Amino acid sequence: MNQGEIKSRGMLGLERLNELVAQEQIETVIVAFTDHYGRLIGKRYDAEMFVGDTYHHGTHGCDYLLTTDMEMEPVQGYKFANWELGYGDFHLVPDLNTLRIASWLEKTALVLCDVKSEKTHDFISVAPRSILRKQINEAQSLGFKNFAASELEYYLFQNSYRQAAVDGYRNLEPAGWYLEDYHILQGTRTEPYTAAVRHHLKHSGVPVENSKGEWGLGQHELNIRYSEALEMADRHIVYKQCLKEVAEQMGLSVTFMAKFASERAGSSCHIHFSLWRDGKNVFAGDREFGPVKCSDIFRWFLGGWITHVPDVMVFYASTVNSYKRYVDASWAPTRLAWSYDNRTAGFRVVGHDQSLRIECRIPGADCNPYLAYAAALASGLDGIANRIEPPEIFIGDIYAAKHLAHVPYTLVEANEKYAGSEFTRRVFGEEVVRHYTHFFQTEQAAFNSAVTDWERKRYFERI
Repeated sequence: MNQGEIKSRGMLGLERLNELVAQEQIETVIVAFTDHYGRLIGKRYDAEMFVGDTYHHGTHGCDYLLTTDMEMEPVQGYKFANWELGYGDFHLVPDLNTLRIASWLEKTALVLCDVKSEKTHDFISVAPRSILRKQINEAQSLGFKNFAASELEYYLFQNSYRQAAVDGYRNLEPAGWYLEDYHILQGTRTEPYTAAVRHHLKHSGVPVENSKGEWGLGQHELNIRYSEALEMADRHIVYKQCLKEVAEQMGLSVTFMAKFASERAGSSCHIHFSLWRDGKNVFAGDREFGPVKCSDIFRWFLGGWITHVPDVMVFYASTVNSYKRYVDASWAPTRLAWSYDNRTAGFRVVGHDQSLRIECRIPGADCNPYLAYAAALASGLDGIANRIEPPEIFIGDIYAAKHLAHVPYTLVEANEKYAGSEFTRRVFGEEVVRHYTHFFQTEQAAFNSAVTDWERKRYFERI
């Protein structure tokens, strides 16, 4: 990973947006932010209204949007917003650095927002983008720039989203019918879809590197260019929105579930991180650490990141389904260790000198990137501050190393560690920890009360 940036097509300044609106080439501007789940939430503005007013003053949204469940029901028990407080507004402030053409939609632009208080104009602390901003500010105070990348995997199906819902998400037809990892012929069969999303991402400010088949039936990966951490998290969100909406347009469906089916490979979000200062990768150095030549900063960042996985696991794996992915010999990591270019490791170190970086393979494709990046950065910075040494490099099959500590295996376990962690309270603040503890408890409670296909199959006749 180096600092050479590819200029992003499709990004808009206000002057260019005004020109496109005047020419009626842009008629709609989507103004949005992400909720806990990482979903885009917001409004569509008439483009003339946006350039004449909204980009100056922002807009408003109901604060219940940071207390809802997946079904958009307001959940009680949050201090931030509730019926007693009357569910007022917060302020959505467009970040004009994110203003871009949404190439896959007709005559449409998109801008992402920060969520701020109507009264104080401060960032709302529990908003996902605010949480990442706080950690980026911490890094900047130490003179570091943060570069990151997400490698997202997903499953593509021949069924439309509507038909999949009607069928109860059963018997879906995968886009491929045999394992297609790196397989060009199978990739050719899905190229009408994949070529379309590569095109639209590239023309929507999300530079594309490549696409390939993955290990599961109909599973794919499309990789985009790295950037500074906040911009990369924004690209991650645009990526998912684009892929889902293009699938909708083509009568297909795509899922970013961490584990779509027990017999299929899980879908991950491998996160790459490096720190830079004065145009140079500060992970690079002359110290020998196993096969890696690195700096003390690299070693301590890695040590902090590994050490704090149990504290922040909920930000890497945020749903009940997320934890179904952690199965030995499944390409998903199950133990806390690092190695060099070893895909059985939770932490895979890759590159050398200016491209030296850490790849964390623990997050699933269902993660909210703002939360996952914030967790990674907070952990690594704490490692630097406290000079946390990583374990010795592990060489071999980490799945077979039963003596190593494993990742938390359930949302309940992970949330208990998060809620009881001194580290999370120190780096995120009491308000954030309390808010998200309740969010994950609510998610678990929803699952606990559900009757599953597994139960019907097991108990319907034979109990």
